[in-house]
Amino acid sequence: MSASFAVRTELFSPLSKRPTFPAQARRPRNKCEISRRGFAVRGIVASGVSVMGTPPSAASQPIQGGERLAFKPEGYNFWEWRGHKIHYVVQGEGLPLVLIHGFGASVFHWRYNIPELAKKYKVYALDLLGFGWSDKALIEYDAMVWTDQVIDFIKEVVKEPTVVVGNSLGGFTALSVAVGLPEQVTGVALLNSAGQFASESRKQEEEVEESVLTKFVVKPLKEVFQRVVLGFLFWQAKQPSRIESVLKSVYVNAANVDDYLVESISKPATDPNAGEVYYR
Repeated sequence: MSASFAVRTELFSPLSKRPTFPAQARRPRNKCEISRRGFAVRGIVASGVSVMGTPPSAASQPIQGGERLAFKPEGYNFWEWRGHKIHYVVQGEGLPLVLIHGFGASVFHWRYNIPELAKKYKVYALDLLGFGWSDKALIEYDAMVWTDQVIDFIKEVVKEPTVVVGNSLGGFTALSVAVGLPEQVTGVALLNSAGQFASESRKQEEEVEESVLTKFVVKPLKEVFQRVVLGFLFWQAKQPSRIESVLKSVYVNAANVDDYLVESISKPATDPNAGEVYYR
C-alpha cells in the first residue's frame, strides 16, 4: 500500500456514514492556473510519485507482501461514453470510491491502492479519455471533457453516492465533479492536486485582442513549431528506457519502478493516435 493512503483508510465515520478526512498541511501556491506545457513536462512523473510515494525510511526496500492489481495488457472492463470506449477497474464491496489518475497515467498507477482499499470499499478506477486503455479520441481537449466523463461514469456505472479521489490532473477533475454532481459526491480526497486551468473568459479576451499578424502568421508558425517540438518530445518520452530512467530519478523507492509500471505508461503510447492526443 502506498504512503498516500497509509494515513487513513477509514474514509467514513461508522456512525454517520459521511466522509471524514484527516487534516492536511497545505502549501500556498503562487498561481492557480496551469499551463499545458507544464503538464506535458511534469505530469506523468508527478502522477506516479504521488500515487506510489514511499516514506524515506523505506526508500531502499521494495514493497513486501502488498497485494497488487494484476496487469492485463488487454484491460479490464469497458464502458461506452459518447461513442468512445472507456477503460475501468472495479473491485471490492461496500461504500464506493472513484479513483481518478493524473496526466499520462492510468488505472494501473493505483496498482497497490486498489486491492488495499477494496478490503473495505467498492473501488472504481477509470482511465480518462485520451489516457491509458481508454480511446485516444481526436477531439479538442479541455478540463471539462474529463469532468463530464467522470460525472457520467458515476451516474451510469457507480449509480450511488461516492467519494472521489484525484491525483494531479485527476485532483482538479475530482473537484469539478464534486461541484457538478453534489447530490452524489459525498466527499473528495486530493493527492498532489493540479490547480485551475485558464478560464474560458480569459481565452476569449485573448482572441479578441489578437492582431491580424498574430492570427494569420504568428499563431500558425507557432503551432507548426509546437507540433515539431512536442512530436519529438513525445517520441523520446515514450521509449521504455527513457520512462524507466525518469521514474527512477524521481521515485523515492526505486524498487517500485519495475516492468509493470514501465509498460503501464509505454503501452498506451503505442496507439496510432497517441501522439496527436498528447499534442492536443
